Amino acid sequence: MSGGETFIAALSIALSLSEVVQSSANGVQIDALFVDEGFGSLDDETLEKAMQALETIGENRMVGVISHIESMKRTIGQQVLITKLGDGRSTVRLISK
Repeated sequence: MSGGETFIAALSIALSLSEVVQSSANGVQIDALFVDEGFGSLDDETLEKAMQALETIGENRMVGVISHIESMKRTIGQQVLITKLGDGRSTVRLISK
């Protein structure tokens, strides 16, 4: 499998496991999902499909995406932008589009 296919497969497995855990946990809900990187290996079309899937998931739970992909920055409406300053320091900005 290519890097993009591996990422999509891993994302699908994570989402499926989340559903299995919730259904077998007597009503316990997992209301947040965080995805850390992996998007860089996707072509434009697959990235768009992945973003649409995460947007749909975001209708029922909080979805956090950690990425350096510029096109994603233009697409995601609510952002937390962290910039390293050096010496272990950083700045945090909240962005709403």
